[in-house]
Amino acid sequence: MNRQHMIAGALALALAACGGETSGTSEATAPSDAADVAVIPESLAPFGDGYPNPGDPCRRLGESAATANYLDDSAILVGCPSEAAAEALGGDIVDNVEGVRLVSVSTGDANAGMGENGPAPAETAKAKPATGTIAIRGANSLETRCASRVARETGAAVIGTNRIEESEAAVEIYLNVDGAAAPWKCLANRDGSISEVSFTGSEGSL
Repeated sequence: MNRQHMIAGALALALAACGGETSGTSEATAPSDAADVAVIPESLAPFGDGYPNPGDPCRRLGESAATANYLDDSAILVGCPSEAAAEALGGDIVDNVEGVRLVSVSTGDANAGMGENGPAPAETAKAKPATGTIAIRGANSLETRCASRVARETGAAVIGTNRIEESEAAVEIYLNVDGAAAPWKCLANRDGSISEVSFTGSEGSL
């Protein structure tokens, strides 16, 4: 009888151990990756179709109360909805706003950040600024500064560049804004300053 009791006890312990392992595995795999993915809020002034390429989960961030402390002429500020996406950029994660990781990417590593609105290879040399001037397109360019200014003025996302018209004194950059019936015009000086922004459509369609 003692031997049978010992065998039965051993079997019971083995079954309990198996049950514990199954429970542990279930708990380990329970969290969902979707729970770690945040929505980039308009308070961060996101613009563009993805960073560094169109369709990517991260987006460029413009100037707003939430981003002002992290904007830098030597870096691009990007918002990523997950830790993995932020780490993949290779920049410095400087803050976490509503689950969105704010990543500062040095301009030395960020030339691919404009997506479909970025300069084509043939335009790269043309976009290089002369001494004392700011590039029209690319990282921390007149285009990105205009996008930040328009996003701040309208409180809406800038979704792309409509067209660019150049003169010796200034550059007129027309930007498409989410929900706007017509582009917004940004008058940018070649030293990097912005003279004014204005809506090109009728005021009734704002």
